[in-house]
Amino acid sequence: MALFLATLNQMGFLAFLMAVGFVLVKVRAVPGDCASLLSKLENNVFVPALVMGTFMTRFTRDSIENLGQYLLVGLIVAVIGMLLASLLGKYFSRERYIRNIYTYGLAFSNFGFMGNAVVQVLFPEIFINYLVFTLPFWCGIYLWGVPFLLMPSQEKKTGIRDWLKPFANPMLGGMVFGAVIGVCGIPLPDFITKGIGTLGDCMSPVAMLLTGMTIAGIDLKKIFRNVPVYIASVVRLVMIPLAAIGVLMIFRLEYSLSLCVVCNLVMPLGLSPVVIPAAYGKDTSDAAGMVLISSLMSCITIPVIFWVFSVLIH
Repeated sequence: MALFLATLNQMGFLAFLMAVGFVLVKVRAVPGDCASLLSKLENNVFVPALVMGTFMTRFTRDSIENLGQYLLVGLIVAVIGMLLASLLGKYFSRERYIRNIYTYGLAFSNFGFMGNAVVQVLFPEIFINYLVFTLPFWCGIYLWGVPFLLMPSQEKKTGIRDWLKPFANPMLGGMVFGAVIGVCGIPLPDFITKGIGTLGDCMSPVAMLLTGMTIAGIDLKKIFRNVPVYIASVVRLVMIPLAAIGVLMIFRLEYSLSLCVVCNLVMPLGLSPVVIPAAYGKDTSDAAGMVLISSLMSCITIPVIFWVFSVLIH
């Protein structure tokens, strides 16, 4: 019950920040390009700082031996998730583009922005394990999710350079630099360490403000009448995590590893299916609907799933 209440409180905090972002846009208290600016700050500054700071302090020689299993299990879960999403996605629409949006939403949760925010606060002791566990999911997004599901066909990657380009990003750069500093024990001036930590602390609130601002631009009436969005949200938030817990009860993995699996799968849909297709002039109503509905539902489903996990997995 303590975990349920702590999670409910954290989700209430994140929902409050989303509401603030929503209101700021609706009352026009921020410029029209504010969401774009926050997105760039998130991806280029705050998330890399959070990842770098975590690896600087927790990626040591003693911890390396234990992280390999997180990477392996993450790869297995990611591959299974992508295969199941490909099978289930075709039932949501006959139109290929819409079907791809649902496939992406079922394959990849918001394990980055929201996942990091939740795990960092509720389970800080496994945060570095969680970051390593999610690496295969990032690879799945870069190699399959974005190029094959979200981008128009004429934009698909054709050469090795195009495939490797997404991996040259600030988040992975921060991870590499942080890992080197942590393993080698390189001392940094206190003002740099504190600066990186402070920038990392901005990740969660800014991510939720950005989510609220994105939701503010959605046609709410159209979304609330879209039945497939509700079905996809239930599958994403309830059925997939519960199925994973059932499997974990059979295989009995290490508790922290099992927790990483559930933390990844229990999150709502992220913003990529809205932001990326919008840049190409595609209809984002279904994706935006999943973002809104799944984000609202997650305020209840995440605490409930964590409570079920705490009861069934010891």
